Amino acid sequence: MSEPLAVVTIDGPSGVGKSTISRRVAARLGFTYLDTGAMYRAVALRCRQENLAITNEKAVAAILPLLNIRLLPARSEQEETRVILDGVEVSEEIRTPEISMLASAVSALGPVRSALTRMQREMGATGKIVAEGRDTGTVVFPGAAWKIYLDASPEVRAKRRIRQLRERGEEVNEAEILAQIVKRDRDDSERTIAPLKAAPDAVRIDSTGMSVDEVVEQVLGVVQQQQKAG
Repeated sequence: MSEPLAVVTIDGPSGVGKSTISRRVAARLGFTYLDTGAMYRAVALRCRQENLAITNEKAVAAILPLLNIRLLPARSEQEETRVILDGVEVSEEIRTPEISMLASAVSALGPVRSALTRMQREMGATGKIVAEGRDTGTVVFPGAAWKIYLDASPEVRAKRRIRQLRERGEEVNEAEILAQIVKRDRDDSERTIAPLKAAPDAVRIDSTGMSVDEVVEQVLGVVQQQQKAG
């Protein structure tokens, strides 16, 4: 039996705080942070730029070998992962609600899933990473040593997203943001390929009434406890 891969996976629905938690956990452990969701957003952005219909799986698959996606560390804890798409930074462009919804649709396509899963596994092959997304514990790194599934109510997640967008100076429709989150939850959970779900051996954490620091400490506690048990 092979040893578990030294990887922490943090999965969960949209707006639950996976990016913030993962960055801080990675920093505390001295691991590298892998934002898999940003990679799907980058593909969605390119589809939008090329006016490709997401339903045209063949056309979307054709652009995948041409894409060069690089992830760079955020400049501060307040920033998201920096994303370079074909030599151009698109960190802001991929974080809009429109691209978020497109990313959900793109991630349900078999060719996209296969291509990015392969890239992510290559990035994490040496271990010592914190990977966040929707299927990192179930599909990308099923042999990860530590698996976390974060959750929170749609209403709380909508409030967090609204606050984040307003801090960036964007106008938001609160009812629309909540509706988008509910729809994305349904789409991600019901898709045939790599649906959103907790791995059987994942530790579930409901962050609804918790601060970021409290969630980080709980995740680190899971890692430390399992390290001792091992």
